[in-house]
Amino acid sequence: MTARGVLMAGNEHDINRSAKSGRFVKESTTERNPRETTTEHVGGDKDGDREVHRSTTTGKFVKETTAELHPNTTETQHI
Repeated sequence: MTARGVLMAGNEHDINRSAKSGRFVKESTTERNPRETTTEHVGGDKDGDREVHRSTTTGKFVKETTAELHPNTTETQHI
């Protein structure tokens, strides 16, 4: 069971990141600065190799097309 009281199976969990730097941050940082952080739900896939794209400027998820059009300002992650 997590701190939020949600039971998650296997390797499924939430991670918190700074929207500015993309670095991992503590949950307490996310609670203090919700507009400057993002929470991602990861894991739970059978293969564990899901690809997501994120803007390096805003930290928000973007579509694959956006990542292809703007490779210098997006990052691709395998989660």
